Amino acid sequence: MDIRKKITVTYVALSTFSTLLLCIVVFVLFRENNRYYFLKRLEDRAKIVASIHFQKDPEKIKYYRNLKKNGLEELIEEEEFVLRINSANSFDYNTNLNLPNNFYTNVLKTGRDFFEIDNKYYLGQVFTENHQKYIVIVGARDRKGTTTTIYIVKIMLFGGIAFVFLAFFLGRFLAKRVINPVARITKEVNRISASNLHNRLPEVKNSDEISDLTETFNDMLDRLETSFEIQANFINNASHELKTPITTIIAESEIMLLKEREVPEYIQSLENIYSQASRLGNLTESLLKLTQTGYDGKKQVLDIARIDELLMDVKSDLDKIYPDNRVSIKLNFAPKDSNLLLIPCNKPLLELAINNIITNGVKYSDNNEVFVSLSATNEWIKIAINDIGIGIPPEDIPHLYEPFFRGKIAAKYIGYGLGLPLASKIIRMHDGEIQVQSEQNKGTIVTIIFKKDNSRKSNIKKSNVES
Repeated sequence: MDIRKKITVTYVALSTFSTLLLCIVVFVLFRENNRYYFLKRLEDRAKIVASIHFQKDPEKIKYYRNLKKNGLEELIEEEEFVLRINSANSFDYNTNLNLPNNFYTNVLKTGRDFFEIDNKYYLGQVFTENHQKYIVIVGARDRKGTTTTIYIVKIMLFGGIAFVFLAFFLGRFLAKRVINPVARITKEVNRISASNLHNRLPEVKNSDEISDLTETFNDMLDRLETSFEIQANFINNASHELKTPITTIIAESEIMLLKEREVPEYIQSLENIYSQASRLGNLTESLLKLTQTGYDGKKQVLDIARIDELLMDVKSDLDKIYPDNRVSIKLNFAPKDSNLLLIPCNKPLLELAINNIITNGVKYSDNNEVFVSLSATNEWIKIAINDIGIGIPPEDIPHLYEPFFRGKIAAKYIGYGLGLPLASKIIRMHDGEIQVQSEQNKGTIVTIIFKKDNSRKSNIKKSNVES
């Protein structure tokens, strides 16, 4: 069953239930109203019957009888009884009355009560005359009330059936009004594919859920289009970067195989091949690590490391690759409590990320000074890497984390444009973030912030206790 039919059926069901409930309430109230006014009529009859019984003056008796006969509406199957009360629990019983004992008990106790049997009502009321109490009982059949009740039931029955049919058509109209905007959005979305991701849904002016849905779809399409463009650029750039060293290796090998050559030529050719193969190996390794980190931030972290020791390991690796580097690690802002420096991490990957950022600072500052400072609190760990290199133009900063992106100024330096995207992914995987501040020809400050949470703190403390 589609949503349009579900809305129609639900609307009809709710309307039917509401109508049925209303009819029951109206029926009960109408019946109680009929009973109330009929009992009032019986009460008036009882007062007149008591007046006739108590009067000693014949003229007054005649007056009350005429009032009862001509002044009041005639009752059907009317009966009248006057029973003398002898004591608190005793009275003169009339065998023509077939009423339950609790009726008499209630009349004696409260002074008034009624009883209904086969749609005939009996009203009992206590009157006192000359210190003598009497029970006056008046009975009659409420045929008019029954007729009006049947009439109102027929009206509600046929009116209810008519309203159910009306509710069906109103439900279909409502479902159409509700579903049509969603159906329009579905139709428009089905037209959009990978080949026309630039298309967007028409904007809806109303500030309602349909407008929010349209805006959400358009935002999703924006993200999809951006992702497709990044993926296309990544594939094109990766293909180009991989093809260049492979083509060079093949060309160099073909040239050397054309004829016999001197040993120095073979050595030079092998050096070229080795250089291109190393470039290819480095590029492949970077691509594999970029794929390893993923985008979901759910990669397993197995280690708990001290961030200051990790920085010193990075510095040691840099000293081997760049023996004359001028990287200075400042720990004077680091806290004395070593627990504040502990971080759950994938240590090799985190070392790679920080190494990439510091190496960028060394490379793009032409081996000028690079300052690395560390600070930590109960809430975060912060690493600031400051170089005085070429800086980054403002228009290049939004594209820093796109694989293979290289700015115009950075193009003269050797690289693939994978270091910072890889570092960004690894840091994001560790619930961290990178903030970049840069001014062209003056330098760059890269700040890495790792936020701590309570679960990680408890795990760190537990590991310290176990060790």
